[in-house]
Amino acid sequence: MPYASMQSIALRYFLEVVRSGSVNEASLKLNVAASAVSRQIAKLEYELGTPLFERRARGMLPTAAGEMLAGHARKAQMEVGQLLEELGQLQGLRRGHVRLACSQGFAVDFLPDAIATFRQAHEGITFTLDVTSPGAVSQQVREGQVDLGLTYSLAPEENIAIEHAIPGAVMAIVPAGHPLSGQGPVALAQLQPYPIALPMPETTARRLFDICCGVQGLEFNIALECNYMATLYRFVAEQGGVSLSNAISNLHYLQSQQIVALPFTDETLQARRIELQSMAGRQLPQAVVAFRDHLVARMPS
Repeated sequence: MPYASMQSIALRYFLEVVRSGSVNEASLKLNVAASAVSRQIAKLEYELGTPLFERRARGMLPTAAGEMLAGHARKAQMEVGQLLEELGQLQGLRRGHVRLACSQGFAVDFLPDAIATFRQAHEGITFTLDVTSPGAVSQQVREGQVDLGLTYSLAPEENIAIEHAIPGAVMAIVPAGHPLSGQGPVALAQLQPYPIALPMPETTARRLFDICCGVQGLEFNIALECNYMATLYRFVAEQGGVSLSNAISNLHYLQSQQIVALPFTDETLQARRIELQSMAGRQLPQAVVAFRDHLVARMPS
């Protein structure tokens, strides 16, 4: 049964305008004429008797009524996908698809390894994984674009259900044999003499680092800024610098004993956690539940 045949065309077009912020962008993604998108939006507004968007020079912004309809439509969209999967199972089909989003540290080792081991027992289950910023992970979960999000979080998010959470303190990453490698917990100030490689400002580790530096009046020799975590780990392992991360984000380098992860004594750098997120109020499909449980079992206690 085609997925699109069980969805209202008007609602699909409406949701794409909400996501894209404009009729023209939505028409490109939907591969239909902009006039067709506009007609469907106008039809919805007429039937509901209320404007769904504020028309602005630079795009379309949902009204309060539009936000309410978007929340309903996203849940309905995901329920259709779940129904199709359950119907397939009734027909004796061993299949399913899990849509994931994660912040970058989890895409280096943890999630690829988890997907590979899960598929050894469930080879009919397929995956898509979007690697993006922590805020974008939660947004995709909230909007129903993915089934599960794995990310670092600094504060609770609206319309997000927490399937599992563990502490995710920022840690100092130093090469094996570094003067600090055998000292146990360290203060952030102890990293000052060494060249440091930092993730970009939109990451939770960098935000907490910047806050801590501001509070303590610390300045660092920033040798490298990069939005690719594997590059930062390579810099530490090969160039003898230091960086920031969490043990779960660099398992390969830790297991190969190329780098060492040290806890910080600074409380500010402990103010985050790792969250496995789903859309609030949604009943997860069987394949998603199975993979969720598989992930939880692999996460440190």
